Amino acid sequence: MKEIGGYIEFESYFGSVYHEGAVALNCGRNCLAYLIEVQAVKRIRLPYFLCGSVTGVCRKYGVETDFYRIGEDFRPITDFELRPDEWLYIVNYYGQLTNEEAAEYKRKYGRVIFDNAQSYFQRPAENVDTIYTCRKFFGVPDGGFVYTAKHPDRVLPTDESFERIHYILGRYERTAGEFYKESADNNHSFADEPIKKMSKLTENLLRSFDYDRIIARRTENFRYLHERLGGMNRLKLRVPEGAFMYPLYLENGAEVRKRLQQMKIFVPMLWGDVLEICGEHSLEYSYAKNILPLPTDQRYDKNDMEYMIARLTENGGTL
Repeated sequence: MKEIGGYIEFESYFGSVYHEGAVALNCGRNCLAYLIEVQAVKRIRLPYFLCGSVTGVCRKYGVETDFYRIGEDFRPITDFELRPDEWLYIVNYYGQLTNEEAAEYKRKYGRVIFDNAQSYFQRPAENVDTIYTCRKFFGVPDGGFVYTAKHPDRVLPTDESFERIHYILGRYERTAGEFYKESADNNHSFADEPIKKMSKLTENLLRSFDYDRIIARRTENFRYLHERLGGMNRLKLRVPEGAFMYPLYLENGAEVRKRLQQMKIFVPMLWGDVLEICGEHSLEYSYAKNILPLPTDQRYDKNDMEYMIARLTENGGTL
């Protein structure tokens, strides 16, 4: 029986979720699990430079894995051939790969999964299975999208998010440090989550955002940082629309990260698992250790970018 009246609940929004038409699921890693199920993936070739959650999903669903190296430009070093039943997993690091490249990998290899977790606003290449995650771009507790032509035979349950959103609401009114553990615990919790449809709460929040403003602000911040820091950055980069973060690759990046943290500029180490599986002299090890992913998101403007630049370049050089 439908409830009418009583206290007013969370407001409903009626905008677009941006990825209208994609399969909306409860998290990015379950977008991969979804593809493993519907595409009957048994073997997959992954980059060494990768988040441990991806390999964790493969283990969870019994998928056999092999690995490949990437070049300085973040592209796969394609000195291999896929087995007849093997899939190629390509990560679009910092949005540096184009859809034309994705289409070419699809043409060459056939069985391709394109990971756009760091390129939310890049539409999928035609007929390429593509994954997106929401938490890297917005203040939501969960959520992911996957584009694929196949769908499961079973009905998926719908997730619920009201118990996960506390740390996001908390940081809005207090400091990040007070809720950091809760945020980390939420991230780890998805390892045990089954595939579910995106929650009503997360989908509703995704309908509330001004995507044009978000894309413009992220793009402008990335471009400004690149104009000012490109000379010291060891990476050659293109400016993506709606950028994830600005990857600043310094020889002493690990040391600079620690000093920035002391100034309350929190720069994550992405793919920390790489330090355990790759040798110290490998490109992947150096990238994981010394790339500083500087925030460029919609919370910040040119003044914030200038503040970070000042901290990086004070005393006539990098920290």
